Amino acid sequence: MMAPPHPETWLRTRPEGLWCEPGGFFIDPRFPVERAVVTHAHADHARPGMGAVLATKETLAVMRARMGEGRAGESQQALRYGEAISLNGVKVTLRPAGHVLGSAQVVMEWRGSRAVVSGDYKRQPDPTCAPFEPVPCDVFVTEATFALPVFRHPDPAGEIARLLKSVALFPERTHVIGCYALGKAQRLIALLRQAGWDRPIPLHGALMKLCLLYEELGVPLGPLESATVKDKARFVGSIVMAPPSAIQDRWARRLSDPVPCLASGWMRVRQRARQGGVELPMVISDHADWPELLATCAEVQAPEIWITHGREEALIHALAQRGQRGRALHLVGLGDEEIEDEPGEAA
Repeated sequence: MMAPPHPETWLRTRPEGLWCEPGGFFIDPRFPVERAVVTHAHADHARPGMGAVLATKETLAVMRARMGEGRAGESQQALRYGEAISLNGVKVTLRPAGHVLGSAQVVMEWRGSRAVVSGDYKRQPDPTCAPFEPVPCDVFVTEATFALPVFRHPDPAGEIARLLKSVALFPERTHVIGCYALGKAQRLIALLRQAGWDRPIPLHGALMKLCLLYEELGVPLGPLESATVKDKARFVGSIVMAPPSAIQDRWARRLSDPVPCLASGWMRVRQRARQGGVELPMVISDHADWPELLATCAEVQAPEIWITHGREEALIHALAQRGQRGRALHLVGLGDEEIEDEPGEAA
């Protein structure tokens, strides 16, 4: 009986991205291709102009909202978590990744071997999306955004408590949180609601559309309103949310004595906060930190870990000490949405 083929014989890197050769599809391709499986709708993973697109219904809905109906794939097929489909003999299943609403790991099985592509993921609880599910496999393809020992994300409830304490200490000021339109904004709102903040939350125009879409998709966010700066006196003592690029521009400066805040895993690096003029850094990330990356690689029990992007060297070294082989794929075009605004986010 023949041994199952190693995933490196059927899962390859090409200029377009990660290519499943027998299945005839790419995962999160960076250029338009005939068939794409998309892990989630952030702009570095979901791009316009594809032929056929397979993803969760939530990811497809966000892609249509961001790109327009005609640019989110010539054809679209929604797959539920745990539902299997055969693509040219490759069994494909989507499992929750815990990154943002609709985010999924792509589980591929072919001739007895299994590879799992995580996309971006986190392990902390998030009331706005399904939690990450470890899937045992022969090769696990992971991100490594925060793959350095310094990155250990605190409990987000503690970061929200620090924010609310600042609001109580400075009731005459307006706290403005820089956060990304997909995933981070909705998670922060949900965390504020869990902490008892029931006031309307004013939103920059770039955040409102996806917050309303989250509600349409069954994620309650409570009362929201538009943050129009001509009514700046109204927002004194409020918590306002905006894209990261807006917290230091003229829009924010027109608010009453704003307190610039930024919610990101990168706020662990205090120099970044100082350089960005962030008065209240909040270490809240939608990516796995160092301990979570190592724990996840152990849980999936894969002899090999492939790394798409991020801090590969430290992770490969740590995995080798644990008996797992690490390999850097150096995929181009996969970046960290927590560093730059996604195209069109800052209005």
